[in-house]
Amino acid sequence: MLSRSEIFGYKPKKEYSKPVAYFSMEFAVDQALKIYSGGLGFLAGSHMRSAYDLKQNLVGIGMLWKYGYYDQVRTINGTMKPDYVQKFYSFLTDTGIIFPVEIHSAIVYVKAYLLKPEVFGSAPMFLLTTDIEQNDAVSRTITNRLYDANEATRVAQSIVLGIGGAKLLDILHLETEIYHMNEGHALPLCFYLYSKYRDLQEVKKRVVFTTHTPEEAGNEQRDFNLLSRMSFFNGLDDDEVRGILNIENNTLNYTLSALRFAKIANGVSKMHGEVSNEMWSGYDEICEIRSITNSQNKKYWKDEILESAFENNDVKGLMARKKELKRQLFKVVADQAGKIFDENVLTLVWARRYAGYKRADMIASDAERFLKIVKDTNYPIQIIWAGKPYPEDYSAIDTFNNLYWKTLPLANCAILTGYELGLSALLKKGSDVWLNNPRLYREASGTSGMTAAMNGSINFSIPDGWIPEFAKDGENSFIIPPADRSLRVHEQDEIECQSLLNILENDILPTYYDKPKKWAQIMMNGMRDVSPEFDSDRMAAEYYTAMFNKEVLLAEPV
Repeated sequence: MLSRSEIFGYKPKKEYSKPVAYFSMEFAVDQALKIYSGGLGFLAGSHMRSAYDLKQNLVGIGMLWKYGYYDQVRTINGTMKPDYVQKFYSFLTDTGIIFPVEIHSAIVYVKAYLLKPEVFGSAPMFLLTTDIEQNDAVSRTITNRLYDANEATRVAQSIVLGIGGAKLLDILHLETEIYHMNEGHALPLCFYLYSKYRDLQEVKKRVVFTTHTPEEAGNEQRDFNLLSRMSFFNGLDDDEVRGILNIENNTLNYTLSALRFAKIANGVSKMHGEVSNEMWSGYDEICEIRSITNSQNKKYWKDEILESAFENNDVKGLMARKKELKRQLFKVVADQAGKIFDENVLTLVWARRYAGYKRADMIASDAERFLKIVKDTNYPIQIIWAGKPYPEDYSAIDTFNNLYWKTLPLANCAILTGYELGLSALLKKGSDVWLNNPRLYREASGTSGMTAAMNGSINFSIPDGWIPEFAKDGENSFIIPPADRSLRVHEQDEIECQSLLNILENDILPTYYDKPKKWAQIMMNGMRDVSPEFDSDRMAAEYYTAMFNKEVLLAEPV
C-alpha cells in the first residue's frame, strides 16, 4: 500500500494542512495527459498546479480516459471529424490497487493509477479506469472517453468517479476531511458518504461544491428510476434518497442535489455567484452559494521572455518578443491551413469550445461587412478560429465547417484543429486580440482571456463571467456593449455583431496601426491587471480560507 509520503513527496504547509480530495471529471495538467475537454479541465489543471506550488494537502481524483476526449482531425475535404486513438502513459504509476464498485447491480472493478507531483508539478492525482481484464467487455468501456454520449455510460462514469474515488481514499487510509466536487459529475460520492455515516449533517460537514453552469436547464439531470437501477445511490433505499433530497418528481438534478449535500458552494465569478443565487433561490434546504472567481496558473502559462520585458518596462523588447511568438504560432497556421501570416499584421483569435451560445461565427455573420474588414489593405487583419465542439454537437460542428468553407478563399483567415493545452498556449502568446463574445450570462467564468492577458493579448469581450472584475474599456481591454436583453435573441445577436465590428473597425485596428504606444500601454495594463488577482495561486489559497477551513453553522438534525 502506498504511504502518504510516497503519494505527496512534500510536506504541506500549516495553513493548508487540512486534507482535501478534489473530484473532477477532467484535468488539464499537461499537453501529454489528454484527460480533458476544455474550460473545466483547464481550471482543474491550474488548481492542481497551484496546490503543488503552495504545498497544499490536496489530492486530485479523476478518470483515466482510454481515448481521451477525442482527437480533432479533418475529413478528406478539410471539414471536422472526431477521431478516437488509444492513449498510453508511461509516466503514470500503477498503484496495483483494484477494487469493486457496484454498477447496475453488478460488480465492476476499478484500477487506480497515480500521477506523482514531480511529473508535471501538480498535486498528486489518482486516475481511475475500468479498462482492465477483470471486467467484461461492456464494463471496460465505461472509461473509454470523456462525456460519452450514451446516457447509461455517463451515469456509470459518475459512479466510478464519485463512489470509486471515495472508496479508493478509504482503501488507502488517506485521511480526508473535505471532499470537493468540481461540478456535479461526482454526485454519487455524497451517497457513498451518507451510506457510511447515515447522517446528512455528517455528510454536509465534509462536502463542498463548485458549480460552473449559469442556467438551470444546463445542469445535468437524470431520470430517478434510471439512477436507481444503475446503483447510483450506493444501495440506499429510493424512498430514503427522496427524503434526504426532498425529491417530489421523477427527476434528480445533480446541481440541486449537490447544493443540498454540501455545507457550502461557490460560483466561479462574482457575476456567476449572483446568477447562481438567483437561479436556485426558489429551492429550500440548499447551502450558501459564494463566489470564488476562477483563475489560471501564471507560472505555467506565461512566456518568460515576454514577462521579463514587461517587468522591466521594456516596450521595445515586449513588442519584439510578441512578434517572435506570432511567428511561432504562424508556423502552425501554415502547416494546418496552408496560409502564410505576417507578424506585423494585427491577429485576432477566437478559441474555445464551439457551442451555440459562444457564437464563434458572430464576427462573420454580417458577410458583406466582414469581407470589407478582412480585405482592407489600409488596416489589415488576420483571424484565427480554434476549438473543439462536443463530438455529438452537430450544430456546433456545422459552425466549424461553415466557417471553414466561408474563410477557405481568404488568405488571412484560418480554422485550426487540435485545440488542447499546447495550441491554446501558442494562440494566447501569438495573438494580439482575444475575442470572447458569448450571449450575456451564459459564460460562468471564461478563463481563456486570463491566460491571454498574461501573454499580452488584449481581451475583446462581452462583459460576462470574470470580465467585469478585470476590464477597463479602452485601458486594458475592449468591451462589446450588450444589447437590450428584452429583445429577441436574433435581434441581440445582430446588434452585438454590429457593435463588435464597429469597435474592431473604428477603435482596435486604428489604435494598433496608428497609435502603437497606446496599444503597447493597453497590452501592459492588461498584463499588470490580470495578476495576481487572476493567478490560480490566489484561487487555490481562497478555496482553503473561504471553503475548506470555513466552519459553517449547519441546521440541527430533526
